[in-house]
Amino acid sequence: MTHMNERLLKQIEFIKEIDKLKSIFRKSYLLDRSRYENDAEHTWHLTVMAILLQEYANERNLNLLRVLKMLIIHDIVEIDAGDTFAYDAKGNEDKFERESQAARRIFGLLPEDQQHEMNQLWVEYEQRQTPEAQFASALDRLQPLLHNYVTEGKSWQENGITSDKVLARIRGIREGSAELGKLAETIVRSAVEKGYLSK
Repeated sequence: MTHMNERLLKQIEFIKEIDKLKSIFRKSYLLDRSRYENDAEHTWHLTVMAILLQEYANERNLNLLRVLKMLIIHDIVEIDAGDTFAYDAKGNEDKFERESQAARRIFGLLPEDQQHEMNQLWVEYEQRQTPEAQFASALDRLQPLLHNYVTEGKSWQENGITSDKVLARIRGIREGSAELGKLAETIVRSAVEKGYLSK
């Protein structure tokens, strides 16, 4: 391996490192309720959603490849920072700081040009200022909502989550997609009616 291209070796190191994403578990259950989903599964699900649901983005000329890249890398930082539960107020206080430090280390494994691109995409996603970042973020908020609804509020109930917290969390969906935002609000109302989510 010592005679191999240095650039390729760095890329292989990064590829090996991100395998750890498969061991980072979230607070959303798989739809069969058997276990929590991991970050790699979540990422795959979001990318499929982006391909299928791009027609509902507020921005009609969305750069889908950019959305996909953001979704693929947005949770890589959780290898170091861990998954911060969306409703954990304390954990969210220093989330960006912890994740920024993780981004520097993990993306730092790559050749400089790719390191720069990954960092840019990650920051763009976090800042949610572009149509692509807003749509990516909308999907990231919609997917766990769907999981909670289909599992009859299993994670919501275990963590004492109320409808006002969920409504606050999904409010940002409309920034990326008014249509998906309406869907999310309908899901929350239905979840309350069915007793999956308390008021």
